[in-house]
Amino acid sequence: MKFVVRIFSVLVGLWILLVLAGFLLPSHFRVERSTVVAAGRQAVFAHVGDLRAWKQWGVWFQRDPGMAIEYSPATTEVGAWSQWKSGSQGDGKMTITSSAPPDSFEYRMEFTDVGMTAVGRVLLSAAGEGSTRVTMVMEGDLGNSPVKRWFGLLMDHLVGPDFESGLANLKRVCEKGSP
Repeated sequence: MKFVVRIFSVLVGLWILLVLAGFLLPSHFRVERSTVVAAGRQAVFAHVGDLRAWKQWGVWFQRDPGMAIEYSPATTEVGAWSQWKSGSQGDGKMTITSSAPPDSFEYRMEFTDVGMTAVGRVLLSAAGEGSTRVTMVMEGDLGNSPVKRWFGLLMDHLVGPDFESGLANLKRVCEKGSP
């Protein structure tokens, strides 16, 4: 019986240590990736600034082609949104918060099934003649939850590869000249 109590005490102690350490972790996360696309900013923005166009290059749409997606009537202006339900990708909503063609596109991402929100930006800048540097950024406040703060440590490893794949897809689509 003493052995069981000792194991239980060690486990409770580890749990308390992990929770306390979680409060010391950063309360903010940031993920950033970029690529250069051999197309002008206007052409790239056409694929970035319209929520419906994300389906052509967004990696999440490829992973779950059967994802249920709803769009607001307008999909290119501040306040426009897309909302999805997916068994494999989770549920969420993306709302345009700022659109400044051909330079930047900002959005609020709500991950409804995990109770997290993030701010995303796609920044477009000239990168030589006829080329555009596309930078995707996602950042968010994790609050005081030690669990979310531990999760925040993984965000670059979870979201970063998705950004890299999405940017590669965007580059392919834009350089092919698709409308």
